[in-house]
Amino acid sequence: MARKGHTIVGLDLGSVKTCALVCKPNEEGKLEVAGLGVAESKGWRKGLIVNLDLTGLAVKKAVEAAEAAAGVSIDSAYVGVAGAHIKGVNSRGAITLGKTPAATREVEREDVRRVIRTAQGITLPEDRQLLHVLPQKFLLDSHDGIRDPVGMVGARLEVDVHLVTASASASQNVVTAVNRAGVVVQDTVFEPLASGEACLTADERELGVALVDIGGGSTDLIVYHAGVARHTAVIPVGGEHFTNDIAVGLRTPIPEAEKMKKAWGERDLAKPAGTLLEVPSVGDRPSRVVSYAMLSEVIEPRAAELMELIRAELGRSGCEKQLGAGVVLTGGGAKLGGLAGLAEQTLGMPVRAGVPFGLERMGETLPDPAFATAVGLAVHGNRRRLLRDSRASVGWFGKLWESLRGKGT
Repeated sequence: MARKGHTIVGLDLGSVKTCALVCKPNEEGKLEVAGLGVAESKGWRKGLIVNLDLTGLAVKKAVEAAEAAAGVSIDSAYVGVAGAHIKGVNSRGAITLGKTPAATREVEREDVRRVIRTAQGITLPEDRQLLHVLPQKFLLDSHDGIRDPVGMVGARLEVDVHLVTASASASQNVVTAVNRAGVVVQDTVFEPLASGEACLTADERELGVALVDIGGGSTDLIVYHAGVARHTAVIPVGGEHFTNDIAVGLRTPIPEAEKMKKAWGERDLAKPAGTLLEVPSVGDRPSRVVSYAMLSEVIEPRAAELMELIRAELGRSGCEKQLGAGVVLTGGGAKLGGLAGLAEQTLGMPVRAGVPFGLERMGETLPDPAFATAVGLAVHGNRRRLLRDSRASVGWFGKLWESLRGKGT
């Protein structure tokens, strides 16, 4: 297989499916899809890896399928992480710019880096690691709400940041599973942060929006306002909980319960709720017949619980009244029929489905909430690549300019 220097790979490890998405820049510089590989996930429980061998095997299957589709060899990837072990916290850092507290000078890029390092200097428990440092705003003396202070003059520079932390062991297990498939992890990304790259517009981030990523084992949330991340959280309820409710309530095997959940989500709402479904029973017991109305009685309480938990989390964010763009539901669980309507009713704000966009040649498969994280990881990876290339270009040009200027003096 050929190796492409600018190939970008997004790898989404979920408790239901593992997805590898291969993209590469086209001649116009836009990122286009080259191949997609999907495998059934195994070795997960409640959003955490419990069997590295099974998880690594699922990653390997997805990667091999993506390699075959793209015609390239995958050796590195941007990998999503999620689950109840993720925690977000806001922090502030401050530095003085002059040699004395009252002395003023121009803010330089190194000052920005220094004050951000100060803000992230919180004490973390031994088994936690810093995943993301997301700057929110800068304060220069008495001036608030500054987005980029470089070039401005002042005496004291402060910054508000949002820190996303993760369990070091849980994150390392994800990295190990990917490594066992022969893939190097270029970066680990909090999944709703990636999904936001694929599903949200700049206007929505500016106006205020909550992205709710409903996965198999958990529901991950990120709140934006004024263009920056304000709050992150994980709710320990996901699509698997709906499936388990159906399996227990209707006494049917888990695979059959998953099929029934999908059928309920894809049902024709114009048909009466009394439409019947055949439900296979556990063991050698004969199948039974139930109506969509009975299935709704099992599913709707869990959906209502999830919406109440989301509402409580938005209240804790302090941004509930600032979400002018409402809520965006994405992830595989967002396809559950009637969820958007229930969310609008419970949260009292507009709700839409988050369908990923932003790549060329996405075909019919990828514009689906279930692939939002994979698409977002590729977009994130490409953004990182462009940033590295621009820095390298500036760095090279700067060195050349300095050398030429030196020769002329």
